[in-house]
Amino acid sequence: MNNHEIDYKLHGDDMQFVEVELDPNETAIAEAGSLMMMDEAIKMETIFGDGSKNSGGIMGKLMGAGKRLISGESLFMTTFTNVGEGKKHVYFAAPYPGKIIPMDLSQYNGKIICQKDSFLAAAKGVSVGIEFQRKIGAGFFGGEGFIMQKLEGDGLAFIHAGGAIEKIDLQAGQKLLVDTGCLVAMTSSVDYDIQPVSGVKTALFGGEGIFLASLRGPGTVWIQSLPFSRLASRVFAAAPVSKGGGGNNAGEGGIGGIFNLFND
Repeated sequence: MNNHEIDYKLHGDDMQFVEVELDPNETAIAEAGSLMMMDEAIKMETIFGDGSKNSGGIMGKLMGAGKRLISGESLFMTTFTNVGEGKKHVYFAAPYPGKIIPMDLSQYNGKIICQKDSFLAAAKGVSVGIEFQRKIGAGFFGGEGFIMQKLEGDGLAFIHAGGAIEKIDLQAGQKLLVDTGCLVAMTSSVDYDIQPVSGVKTALFGGEGIFLASLRGPGTVWIQSLPFSRLASRVFAAAPVSKGGGGNNAGEGGIGGIFNLFND
């Protein structure tokens, strides 16, 4: 066992946070900005990389931090250690409406591949790295970029996704087509690729994008109903029009919208 054995409890429904229970000298790691609150005896420290034993000295830490920089993540992570007596608690909050998914990596052959922004927190010892897509098509047209995160170890990790979450176990050879933004995570045994939408008319006017993610089993995948990118685009589109830019609220607001036409 390389990872610290932490206990946890999920709170909330659509705006969740996770309560992590730490025994004396136990440590959790988290992305910057995910902390909600913590007991007084919890020591918070910023570290270079993820603090896992796979860092391999100074050069290993530099390479690990460099990979995180390439993926758009911070060079640093935060550790939370119980330096007191007895059990203490630290709480991590989801960044937007959705679900927090606890994953015991030991149940998934020690590795999970997920969206690069989905990692929330984990037991110390979990390695947070990047996963380069083996297929060029998946990288350039996947919608989530050429790089995804990989979580490795034998402990608990928590990832976050938007809306409702569906966990699907794919049998060998079973294929699932998914909107690229709706893919949250998958086990390393799943074959991931991108395929174009059939039919020119559907691709251009279907409103679902030109490419779909092709997931072939065996393995497990997690699908989200509301990707943050989709939520953000709808909010931006509904934002009031201003001289400095913004979205489009034409046709909304009832009779007030009519008077806005004369005020412009």
